[in-house]
Amino acid sequence: MRRTDAARDEEDDVCGIAGWVGFDHDLRTQTRAVDAMTQTMACRGPDDEGTFVAPHAALGHRRLAIIDVEHGRQPMTYETPEGAVALVYSGEAYNFTELRAELAARGHRFVTDSDTEVVLHGYLEWGSAVAERLNGMFAFAVWDARDESLTLVRDRMGVKPLYYYETPDGVLFGSEPKAVLANPLARRRVTLDGLRELFAFVKTPGHAVWDGMAEVVPGTVVTLDRRGLRTSTYWRLETRPHTDSQEETVEHVRALLDDVVARQLVSDVPRCMLLSGGLDSSALTALAARQLAGQGEQVRSFAVDFVGQADNFVPDEMRGTPDAPYVHDVAALSGTEHRDIVLSSAELADPEVRRTVITARDLPAGLGDMDASLYLLFKAVRQHSTVALSGESADEVFGGYQQFFSPVAREADTFPWIALRTARRSDHDVATASMYEPGLRGRLDLQGYVKDSYRSALADVQPLEGETGLEARMREISHLHLTRFVRVLLDRKDRTSMATGLEVRVPFCDHRLVEYVYNAPWALKTYDGREKSLLRGATADVLPHSVVERVKSPYPSTQDPAYAAALRAQGRELLSQGDHAVFEIMDRDWLAHEVALSDNPTMFGRAGLERTLDLATWIEEYAPTLDLAG
Repeated sequence: MRRTDAARDEEDDVCGIAGWVGFDHDLRTQTRAVDAMTQTMACRGPDDEGTFVAPHAALGHRRLAIIDVEHGRQPMTYETPEGAVALVYSGEAYNFTELRAELAARGHRFVTDSDTEVVLHGYLEWGSAVAERLNGMFAFAVWDARDESLTLVRDRMGVKPLYYYETPDGVLFGSEPKAVLANPLARRRVTLDGLRELFAFVKTPGHAVWDGMAEVVPGTVVTLDRRGLRTSTYWRLETRPHTDSQEETVEHVRALLDDVVARQLVSDVPRCMLLSGGLDSSALTALAARQLAGQGEQVRSFAVDFVGQADNFVPDEMRGTPDAPYVHDVAALSGTEHRDIVLSSAELADPEVRRTVITARDLPAGLGDMDASLYLLFKAVRQHSTVALSGESADEVFGGYQQFFSPVAREADTFPWIALRTARRSDHDVATASMYEPGLRGRLDLQGYVKDSYRSALADVQPLEGETGLEARMREISHLHLTRFVRVLLDRKDRTSMATGLEVRVPFCDHRLVEYVYNAPWALKTYDGREKSLLRGATADVLPHSVVERVKSPYPSTQDPAYAAALRAQGRELLSQGDHAVFEIMDRDWLAHEVALSDNPTMFGRAGLERTLDLATWIEEYAPTLDLAG
């Protein structure tokens, strides 16, 4: 789906931004520091860079040029009689064309075809309220010399990242922590609270793990001027009555999906679909194929697989079927130009791949082969396409995970995903604690941290009048997934994709779809007695029967014993290095026990090995100051 000239450059700036505001500094003398901050995100924007410098503000930008290279450069400025207004912007506004027309009718004149300029003029017209009018994924910063203010804005669901770090006279900010940490004013310090956030898997809004750094909360505006820093919320999940019938609901979901896919397919560069063979990505692929067929185009699709996976697959409680047969069914029915990206255990366990992933994420996430395979998939896809559509977030929106259905998870007084994980391993709490350095275990108090975080998360849920019992509880569970769980996965996807220069779009994060489905009663979301009933009902007509009937299967993980063996070998090498700083966090004796195993370790043991190796690599790369006193 190619754009007309009038709609050019809708997504030319999915890049990286950075900046520094210092009211007691003359930042015109600090260009080297700002350039260093910007340079850290060269992977996010390999094609171009730019800097805006004023006495008390400096903005940097790295650009991934998708189209209109000459006219979409940033920072973008608008000169007013009272001073310049400068913008650095990362993301896409899918309703760019409508906004441009509205602004033109209000007297604004445009000199480029970029959505960046539309956002800039939108700020000139509406101030930070322009965010409320944008449909898309975005993070941007505006320096307004008219009142010497900085405005930071992040999209509703948190697809695009944005961090900031308060200084005595201002703030540092960037798309990624590495940009902030490149400034000498930022300390690379991690406290016990940072480790709790890293290990607990609860994604506290605003928490960035690095001490002194914060994440702009999705749907939030952060404003800084000489009076100080303030935050305001322009969007949150609101509870509303749902009055549509089952048939009307299914029809509306399909109409929204058709519109979202059409908007997000628009591109002047090669784009493709990330296809797992699950309902989510298959539905998007099928809808995209149908739309593009009308344009005489064929969809490209890519799937990740592992050497020997089809022959050696063994069902477990998480994954009942391999992906490949379903992937190929969808590719055949939709007529996609398909390619499997088949990865070996040697690639997945490669220490350099681990190093690249951790540098991309700035943190040791501990997801091991699932992080590595995602990065390697994106790296391979980037050789063929610049833009990819992903099925990420459908499980959170439509209710697809096992914890939505497990009585244990539903009834637990904690996050459902944590309850389910604990139920699967009765010794989970003991085993988890055993990984950590003995003196650290009690001070971490992960159970207390999770409990407090859960209480805070529940307090954000707005109940529906008259809603009780299961329906009320499922609203809570849906809210927890859409405001906590999904943000972990969106951050993972953004970092690993942008590390390869690939733009990944997430249609299921369209806020119109999220709002509508969130407010549909749980009985409607499961009207056929299965997970994601509304999505299945809305797209069954374009899917192969095998996919329509397939049970939810998570992102794949290799079962090859050679992968676990490689981890053990790397663990033995780590033990041989003497007093590595990782043993301030992880227990040396636990690691020695795990690497001594001659057979394939348990999944928990393997995850612990991945966590330890990730932490060691992170410490080597980032040299954090670990302040772990109680």
